[in-house]
Amino acid sequence: MKPKVIVDSDKMRMYKIILLVVLVLLIIPLLTHYYLSKVSVDENFSSEQYINSHPWIVQLADVDKLKGAELKSRIEELLRIKFSVTSELRELEAKRQHVQSEIAVLNRRLEEAKMEAGKRRNELDRLQISLQQAKVAEKEAMERNTPRLGRPKPLAPLRNIPTYPVLPEYNSKTPSNFIKHCQMDSCFDYSMCPIASRFYFYAYALTAYANQTKTTFSENLQPTSNIIKNLHEILRNNQYSTRDYLKACIFLLIIDDCEPTKLAQITKNLPHWFGDGRNHVIWMSCGNSGSYKEVLQSDYIKNFGRAIVATETIFKDSFRYKFDLVVSHWKKALPSGEIWTHLPSIVPAKRKYLATFLGGETDHYVQSELLKIQQDDPQSFVFQFSCNIPLYQGKKPTQSEENEVNAGSYKGEIDKGGKNSDNSANGKLSSLCENDLLRTRLLIDSTFSLIILPPEDFLILSSEILQLRLYESLKYGAIPMIIGNRFEPPFAEVIDWSRIIITLPSARITEIHYLLKSFTDTDLLALRKNGRLVFENYFSTMEKVAETLLATLRTRIGVPPNPYKDFASPSVFNESFVPLKLDTFTVDPEEEENLGPIEPSYPSISFARNYSTIFLQKYEFWNTYFQPFKLYPYTPWDLTMSSEAKFRGSSLGFRPIAGGAGGSGKEFSQSIGGNLPKEQFTIVMLTYEREQVLMNSLQRLFGLPYLNKVVVVWNSPQSPLPDLRWPDIGVPIHVTKAEKNSLNNRFVPYDVIETEALLSIDDDAHLRHDEIVFGFRVWRENRDRIVGFPGRYHAWDLNFGGWLYNSNYSCELSMVLTGAAFYHKVYSYLYTYEMPSAIRDKVDELMNCEDIAMNFLVSHVTQKPPVKVTSRWTFRCPGCPVTLSEDDSHFQERHHCINFFSQVYGYTPLLYTQFRADSILFKTRIPHDKQKCFKYI
Repeated sequence: MKPKVIVDSDKMRMYKIILLVVLVLLIIPLLTHYYLSKVSVDENFSSEQYINSHPWIVQLADVDKLKGAELKSRIEELLRIKFSVTSELRELEAKRQHVQSEIAVLNRRLEEAKMEAGKRRNELDRLQISLQQAKVAEKEAMERNTPRLGRPKPLAPLRNIPTYPVLPEYNSKTPSNFIKHCQMDSCFDYSMCPIASRFYFYAYALTAYANQTKTTFSENLQPTSNIIKNLHEILRNNQYSTRDYLKACIFLLIIDDCEPTKLAQITKNLPHWFGDGRNHVIWMSCGNSGSYKEVLQSDYIKNFGRAIVATETIFKDSFRYKFDLVVSHWKKALPSGEIWTHLPSIVPAKRKYLATFLGGETDHYVQSELLKIQQDDPQSFVFQFSCNIPLYQGKKPTQSEENEVNAGSYKGEIDKGGKNSDNSANGKLSSLCENDLLRTRLLIDSTFSLIILPPEDFLILSSEILQLRLYESLKYGAIPMIIGNRFEPPFAEVIDWSRIIITLPSARITEIHYLLKSFTDTDLLALRKNGRLVFENYFSTMEKVAETLLATLRTRIGVPPNPYKDFASPSVFNESFVPLKLDTFTVDPEEEENLGPIEPSYPSISFARNYSTIFLQKYEFWNTYFQPFKLYPYTPWDLTMSSEAKFRGSSLGFRPIAGGAGGSGKEFSQSIGGNLPKEQFTIVMLTYEREQVLMNSLQRLFGLPYLNKVVVVWNSPQSPLPDLRWPDIGVPIHVTKAEKNSLNNRFVPYDVIETEALLSIDDDAHLRHDEIVFGFRVWRENRDRIVGFPGRYHAWDLNFGGWLYNSNYSCELSMVLTGAAFYHKVYSYLYTYEMPSAIRDKVDELMNCEDIAMNFLVSHVTQKPPVKVTSRWTFRCPGCPVTLSEDDSHFQERHHCINFFSQVYGYTPLLYTQFRADSILFKTRIPHDKQKCFKYI
């Protein structure tokens, strides 16, 4: 029984514990409630007030007392309260979002206001710069105070000019004082050539004087008149020719029969002889020196009066220096057309023979010494002084040998026939011996060609044979070497022959081998290249010789030439059509920086009749194109070219930059600098059926400083779409319709181009404003060169020979592509009028290589490489249509172009350079304490 008792006692303990826990749970809340109630009472806050302030307590306490409808209405009331609170919360959220959006709008407006303020500040800066430049220009104009030029007063006629005694005192034994002393001042009537009018000449027709010499003279004239007829036709088509003798400045008479009796009859019956032959030019071609000397030593010389004699043959005792003219050989001149096809290559510098001569007997001392030199070095010298001994040991040239001349670099016809015109002199005048074929072969293989003057007692300064030898030497690339000091080369007053021929006194003939071997390849190429330039531009054809004669007379008289003609630029739009404008477009934020003033368009400085070029500028610029020469029959400077702008070092002197002190990058960017106070450039952009690409490119030009206008060359046969919107970029956009789709249109000298500086740019090229402005600044210091961005070079193919075009990145270049390059407008004239037409035809044939052609031209003209600016090498145009440069044959065609152009020029004028201009301080801000140092950098 004891175990059971134990169990009951355990249960009792459990019950006690449970009871104790229950009591604790009941007592603690009661105590807590009591304490809280006591605290509330102590704080004078009754339970009724508490319940009144919290009605939901009563509601919760009375829930169990509510029945049916009362409970339902209470629930509905609570739901209404919930909906009311929810709607209020939603309204508050909406108000909060509205306030936030208003804050965002205000912040955006604040940023826009800040940007607008920045733009206004930039515009204000530009206006201030423009105002300062206007003040400087006004000050310079006031200081210059140049009176306006009026039309010159008429010149006094020749009768008021004192002259030397006239011809009745002349006798055949004593040379006339009039002949010796006739000069331009005493024998030329300048009143017939006013500078305010154009230069004109009147050429006497064949029948005009042939009929007046009666039947005998007319019949004798006909057998030899074919060449004269051709020459008359050339003169009749010349731009300076006129049939109104009242307009003529000079009167030109061509004579090829020098019999004295006929000359007297001609001059006697000329209708405009004015009694003494004033302002007449007698172009004589007498056939041989004997007949010419007979004319000059006869009494009939008095019939020439005050006329200028132009001839190939002159004698020391009858030639009137600075009055009479020596003309070049012209009877065997090349036909008009592609002259380069008749000429051998300029390279290599050294040819098979060092020096050659083929002809009749000459001065005994010179002849004997040359033969000794030939015996000592027969591989370098070939001299023959007999017309009876065949060259090459008595062997006549075979047909294959004749074909060698045409199979080589020389492609023209060989002069055949051509009898010796000095047979009467028995070889003493270095006759030609009828060996024209062998002489041609020798000249093509010769580095130097000897031209030996007759002995001193002949008193001959020039003859048809000497002029023919000079003509052939220049034609075939043999450097002329004159043995003797008396030779008078053609047009010597306007051509610097010291850079073309070598003159050696007869006494130094024993030293000739040493002198000739001392020439380096560079010197040889320079002499040969100058000789080719002379030949191509002055002596190659009858037209060239006639133009050179007229240009020499015009230059001597002092009348400016006619300018090059600009091409008309018809608009692609009809007169009644007004293109739509794109009012708003996106501007790159990077282009907002102030890089210079935005000014109204103004042309380059121009002259009405650029008379000053005759004295000042013709020797500067044209010395770069025709390096040894002072003469050219045309000038491009008359309409749009300023004399000050041609070269640096003008008379403008020191001009303070806008901004005053200068020095820092800011002041530097606000002034264009240089020697010209104001200058702008024109953008020429070629396009073809890429309207949207064109519009994007035009939009990027908005706000570009120094921009005069944009000329868009529309190469497409289709006109622009009527709904195409053109951006308003602040300068005129002229869209000109091209006559045909040609890449040569990029360099056409359009009349709407009024600035000297041109920026040729592709329609898909993307250049920043700072790059364009920097390139313009660099060009202004290198006005005679191409200054641009993408560089290329040419390289020799060591495996297969020939030149290759290369566009890879390299440390040197020889070309700057004109897809983004500055150049002078004068090169547009040279490209269009002077460059061989075969090059332009090749560009049209391949639809490629116009940029290579321009680089060839400029390097040939200046003998300088282009200038590359910045590190840009290519241009990317995402989204653009396929371009010509992406064609597989593009590079093959450009290889071919370089080799073909080299063949046309006779050499490769491209020059390598490792120079590149970068904008180191162009946009740099310099501290004030460093500005003084920068000022003298």
